[in-house]
Amino acid sequence: MIKGNILVVDDEPDICSLVKEILEDEGFEVSLAGNGEEANARREKTRPDLILLDIWMPDIDGISLLKQWNEAGNLDSPVIMMSGHGTVETAVEATRLGAYDFLEKPLSLAKLILTVNHALERNKLQNENLRLRQYGQRPVDLIGKSKAILKLKEQLERIANHNTAVLIIGESGTDKELVARYLHSRSERKDGPFISVGVSGLSDNGSAVELFGKDSDDVSYAGFLEQAEGGTVFLKDIVDMDMTTQSRLHTALESRHFTRSEGMQPVKLDARVIAATRYALDEKVTQGEFRDELFFQLNVIPLKIPPLREHFEDVPELLKYYVNYFVEQDGLNYRRFTTAAQNRLRTYSWPGNIRELKNLIQRLLILGSNDSIELEEVETALGEQPSTRYSDDLYNFNMPLREARERFEKTYLEYQLKQANGSVSKIAKAVGMERTHLYRKLKSLGIDIKN
Repeated sequence: MIKGNILVVDDEPDICSLVKEILEDEGFEVSLAGNGEEANARREKTRPDLILLDIWMPDIDGISLLKQWNEAGNLDSPVIMMSGHGTVETAVEATRLGAYDFLEKPLSLAKLILTVNHALERNKLQNENLRLRQYGQRPVDLIGKSKAILKLKEQLERIANHNTAVLIIGESGTDKELVARYLHSRSERKDGPFISVGVSGLSDNGSAVELFGKDSDDVSYAGFLEQAEGGTVFLKDIVDMDMTTQSRLHTALESRHFTRSEGMQPVKLDARVIAATRYALDEKVTQGEFRDELFFQLNVIPLKIPPLREHFEDVPELLKYYVNYFVEQDGLNYRRFTTAAQNRLRTYSWPGNIRELKNLIQRLLILGSNDSIELEEVETALGEQPSTRYSDDLYNFNMPLREARERFEKTYLEYQLKQANGSVSKIAKAVGMERTHLYRKLKSLGIDIKN
């Protein structure tokens, strides 16, 4: 369930205490204000995710307070109005001024909780769409020019405009969501929403409600599948979905319709479903932990993301990209990786994949003060001593012999280049190769002598 900081503004202490107790039991942080002046002070201090605002208060009424916030242009959190003497006109005016909903007193606690959760979900969706529009100024891309990444891009371009479900398989940290966003951005649904759902974060008892929505006397709202109408819904950690919800998702994918929880009317499924996992789902099916019918639906187009150790040649480009990213996004000071530092990271095994690389870069930018990131600093960040700079991480015994040989040759010749200050004639003499043959070898390994 979505949690957040809630501000309750009401001049009746009993109501404040009751609402505070109920919401805190649901896992929310709650602050209280008894009038408009306190509400402004609390709002400025706590920056609440949602506000419950009473209409009738001693110093200023809730409608006037809402109008002030709206006119100031800082109504950045949903507001739910409360009143025991409300009218249709009052409710219409509150909605016009930007209120999310209107609750009548005495409050139905069940309806209060559902309305709060729904308001926070919708606000999260709106913020996500805003972030995507801002991010959309820079195209979503997969960084790298290795054969592995180019092959993945080719697969994504080929399936982009099909509506078939997609299963993304990759180790932890390979940024499966970025691949899903890339696929969405290349599809005919690119102008629609992209809804990312962490399945493992859904509540145990409410996952079906959060995915399919709810339709009852107390509340009616759209779930994630419906919110993604015209776009894409990305289901992270699909293996964590409970068996009952798996069955409902299978039915929805098969019929392209579903019903909300407690509802009767069919809702059209107009969203592409992309699921992701780090596990072998066929093994989970054999173990009885995943429904075979859903597996076969998702596995129509499986995409395997290569771990970073299988496209190590992309490491320098990834380093450059994420240095610029953290400089732009977080305002960190720019630092440049030296050639020796880049070579060391190219030979590192990267058990945490792209996530580990990003975390390493961010840490080095935050903690370092020099313009350059040296080899010794990298090895310290990796938890190694400088004497181990050419450790067994260079050797990955699971890769093909040809790839292993090319990897060693590239690292070896780059080291020689550094030792000879870029002099090919000195390298040729040191390694016992003719210069012409050495030039061809450097070119075939993608080594730029000028750099």
